[in-house]
Amino acid sequence: MAGGQKQGEKASASVDPNPSASTEMVDTNSVSISAPNPSWFTPKRLLVIFCIINMLTYIDRGAIASNGVNGSRRTCTESGECTSGSGIQGEFNLNNFEDGVLSSAFMVGLLIASPIFASLAKSVNPFRLIGVGLSVWTLAVIGCGFSFNFWSIAICRMVVGVGEASFISLAAPFIDDNAPVSQKTAWLAIFYMCIPSGYALGYVYGGVVGSHFGWRYAFWVEAIFMIPFAVLGFVMKPLQLKGFAHAESKKALTSVETAATEVQGGNDGTMSVTEEFGDKSPKKNSGLIGRLFDRNQFSRFIKDMKVLLHEKVYVVNVLGYIAYNFVIGAYSYWGPKAGYNIYNMTDADLIFGGMTIICGILGTLAGGFALDFMTNTISNAFKLLSVTTFIGAVFCFTAFWFKSMYAFLAFFAIGELLVFATQGPVNFISLHCVKPSLRPLSMAISTVSIHLFGDVPSSPLVGVLQDKINNWRETALILTAIFFPAAGIWFIGIFLHSVDRSNEDSEGVTRAERSNTTPLLEGKAAEKSEPLAEP
Repeated sequence: MAGGQKQGEKASASVDPNPSASTEMVDTNSVSISAPNPSWFTPKRLLVIFCIINMLTYIDRGAIASNGVNGSRRTCTESGECTSGSGIQGEFNLNNFEDGVLSSAFMVGLLIASPIFASLAKSVNPFRLIGVGLSVWTLAVIGCGFSFNFWSIAICRMVVGVGEASFISLAAPFIDDNAPVSQKTAWLAIFYMCIPSGYALGYVYGGVVGSHFGWRYAFWVEAIFMIPFAVLGFVMKPLQLKGFAHAESKKALTSVETAATEVQGGNDGTMSVTEEFGDKSPKKNSGLIGRLFDRNQFSRFIKDMKVLLHEKVYVVNVLGYIAYNFVIGAYSYWGPKAGYNIYNMTDADLIFGGMTIICGILGTLAGGFALDFMTNTISNAFKLLSVTTFIGAVFCFTAFWFKSMYAFLAFFAIGELLVFATQGPVNFISLHCVKPSLRPLSMAISTVSIHLFGDVPSSPLVGVLQDKINNWRETALILTAIFFPAAGIWFIGIFLHSVDRSNEDSEGVTRAERSNTTPLLEGKAAEKSEPLAEP
């Protein structure tokens, strides 16, 4: 007894020389790590801040497509008189192909960087990665304002996508972690509602700022608004993402292991911390750049991809999302032109844009709240996806048969309202069908897939189809029919064996690391400790 008491005192002294200034305690019977003070964030503050960031990124996309920023080409008459163009296209004298490249150049950076940031989240605090991404985004947007030719602005737009990648991969898991259990899909729906509303504000913002101050100022003002959020990612105490351990917990665990070397020297039968949990101490030279080029990083990514692609629920969900996004992407690009040619709409841009914004916001929110009302499970999410997409497809398909423009608008609005209800449920499935440590990668691969195989190729393919048949009504009907396979794929998901893995323990996260996590929903300091070794 005396020997064991001395060993316990020695271990405590090695960890806690000043009890009033330390939060760690080790003894021979148990090891306890008290929870750190929580962030000043409340869940609602987190949601609001992430919504503002998401809104800013989509305002940028809308702004570069607006007439005030994008502008028009220089024109010359047969007599040789030329009028100067406006905006980016006029200043750099871009043809339509080059102008189209600028609107989608960010996709290159987004598609490349999304899996990288998702993989890095396993070794770098995810909240800090968002700070890095937003900083890159801010610098790239500033670069757009200082660009001097087509290639300089095209490269800057690609880097904008790199910066956006970290936020897209990691924001949804943070929101899902901290949303009330009964409102998880509704919170995701509010977050994704910022996409159509951000685009709409971008059109207006770009037109006003570009017309009055010049297109360069539109980018610089965006950057100014994003700077505080980029800085917040570095100066604020990092939030913990479920399935990942942050630096504070690793430091605490290292201190515990140091003390355990003293404790395990006795013959009292106590198991050491390193013996129970393995060597989890932080490695040297493990900075962001070092981890990025770590050979194990690629092998870990391949391993995680194999796990992800073997998850049938995830694969079916993404396949349905690709087919769905194929139609939505082509609608956004060709919709006004089809409406103008079929129904002679004089204000096709305004009509389609306004209808899409209203239906997008209302439909997205309705889908999220509907799934929470049904009880947010993976099976119910597939039911909602398949039913709303199928009925929405019927309304959209029927709309293009009408010869009356007003009948078309009524049916098409109902159809869009229904198909936009998918945003919350489809992302809920991607987050909940995999274990917590794979959620950033699942969101990244989902984003990459729906763009790479969905809206990116759909616009040119629909253009080829229209060139061949030369009938906008038939082209629109063929495009809309692809909604039906999307609904069918999601219908298959109802019958798959689905398990909500969002609360599963993640590999590489020890009990000590989990004990050092304060749930954001508590909203106040909660001192928690968990015994790590039983006598």
